[in-house]
Amino acid sequence: MKFQIPIGPQHPALKEPISLRMTVEGEVITDADIRLGYNHRGVEKVAEGKNYIQNIYLTERICGICSHSHSTCFVQGVEKLMELEPPKRGMYIRYLVSELERIHSHLLWLGVAGHEAGFDSFFMYVWRDREIVMDLLEMITGNRVHYAINTVGGVRRDLDEAQKAKILEGVATLRKRSEYYLDLGANEPSFVARIAGVGLLSLEQVISLCAVGPTARASGWDRDVRKEDPYAVYDELDFEVATADTCDVLGRVVVRIKEVLEAYKMIEQMMKNLPDGDIACKAPRKAKPGEVVSRYEAPRGENIHYIKANGTDKPERLKVRAPTLGNYPATVEMLKNGFIADIPLIFAAIDPCICCAERAVTLVSARTGEESVVSTAELRKLALARTKNAPVKRNAVWPL
Repeated sequence: MKFQIPIGPQHPALKEPISLRMTVEGEVITDADIRLGYNHRGVEKVAEGKNYIQNIYLTERICGICSHSHSTCFVQGVEKLMELEPPKRGMYIRYLVSELERIHSHLLWLGVAGHEAGFDSFFMYVWRDREIVMDLLEMITGNRVHYAINTVGGVRRDLDEAQKAKILEGVATLRKRSEYYLDLGANEPSFVARIAGVGLLSLEQVISLCAVGPTARASGWDRDVRKEDPYAVYDELDFEVATADTCDVLGRVVVRIKEVLEAYKMIEQMMKNLPDGDIACKAPRKAKPGEVVSRYEAPRGENIHYIKANGTDKPERLKVRAPTLGNYPATVEMLKNGFIADIPLIFAAIDPCICCAERAVTLVSARTGEESVVSTAELRKLALARTKNAPVKRNAVWPL
């Protein structure tokens, strides 16, 4: 007998509100439905009323874990629109922060994966080491969460020799420990028994469903924007695209630890080859009319910002496609044929940032079930019409 199990919007397994509806037969999941909308903040609409500098700080707040990814993706696009060539030193510092953020994001996820699998000592050790990265980010940018180091044309803070030495010292410590975590994550019997064969996603499904990031690379799909479409300094760095072929949660653990090890290698290269010179160039206030698509390999996968300029100091349109949204169709397939007890582990394995994915509102008719996407103007008209035609109910609390 089939029946539905609702999980969320509020549930202990969810760190942010989202609605998951599982169709199950006994203990086995036969279908899944993911519904968004509980975190929608209207960021894209807000961006239309702010200038390009203000929007750097707005886009940072799309996500609290990978805030630098969104501000960098946005700034890259604006610099293309303004035809700017930021100084090389500024670019090295910008993407140094990018790789440190990747390490912090992956270590955070690795700890959560250990916790979801019941390996809490692993969680505690990994999060202890994540603090080293957070301290380095605070030293470089002045902040631990929203770094605010990007500006149009470069970065806002420089590095000195003492900071470079501390970065290299921190990376050396973390590399040793991460190599141990790779061995532990891939070979510890009880941990492997819990995550191997869970959340299966074939290479064919990855391609057809357009999965991105470590979720795709854990199924053997060797695609990484930094390698296939190198931006900024990545064509000058020697690194490998981390992949696995197990197509399960185990593969997603292995890929992320391998990516962390590659990030250490890139950081050492950037510190060794950090050029002299300015960290930013002068940027105009306005961008010429035009459109641009900016791509960036965020910790969770390919991040895309579409920006349309109209000749003023404010964008006419900003559209954000965060990697989590790209991985939701694949998540549905991962959940199918899995067990109810595996739902938290499978869902956590894509490292979902739910607030990142909340970019549009879909209206669902209560009578017909028909779905439609409406503009802000249309939504405002609907609200006014409903308010105008609705009878006023007076009560003791609201007597007027």
